[in-house]
Amino acid sequence: MIDVETRDRITSEYRLNAKDTGSADLQVAILTERIRQLTDHLRVHKKDVHSRRGLINMVSKRRRLLKYLTNEDVDRYQSLIARLGLRR
Repeated sequence: MIDVETRDRITSEYRLNAKDTGSADLQVAILTERIRQLTDHLRVHKKDVHSRRGLINMVSKRRRLLKYLTNEDVDRYQSLIARLGLRR
């Protein structure tokens, strides 16, 4: 899980306006951080099947959100994957 400081840092960096709490950009950024943390966990604990299933679900959700962004605003999608360092 992401600690409060990390979530606040990501929220302040990726939100679209002052009241933004759940835009697709912000959700993708938070999911990306959770995926990175869980990937590091699974490198150590290779047989943790339940966490691996959660990771697969998070990756799928992020992929769906990114697909939504491509349909809505391609420029926002391009800038987001560049800022997050995702390959597409």
